[in-house]
Amino acid sequence: MRVDKYLWCIRYYKTRSIATEAVKKGHVSVNGQQAKASRDVFAGDKITLRKDQINYVISVLGVPDNRVGAKLVDMYRKDETPAEAFEHLELLKLSKEHYRAKGDGRPTKKDRRDIDGYLLDDEEDESNVE
Repeated sequence: MRVDKYLWCIRYYKTRSIATEAVKKGHVSVNGQQAKASRDVFAGDKITLRKDQINYVISVLGVPDNRVGAKLVDMYRKDETPAEAFEHLELLKLSKEHYRAKGDGRPTKKDRRDIDGYLLDDEEDESNVE
């Protein structure tokens, strides 16, 4: 079975065209060598693919006839992705939140009105002092 079709069958990609595109971009290697979309996959092969900033490592246990259900995926592949890869993804998510907290940025219309009201109150206070 072709490597792009295999990755689609075991549900790593939503469509086969997305899987083909990932292989063309060089995100997939089979047994340590860059793969073309037409490369055949056999039981015992080791596939490395990069998706969502994670390097997945998959061992092929079998080749399905067609796309399988989510519960049956483990019959055809063994996921050997190190846990550090998922921890790294969590750190990336936390760093993005730390860099810019949600809600920061341009003020909303309500925020702008509150700021203008605050500034107007300050100007009135200064005119009363004089």
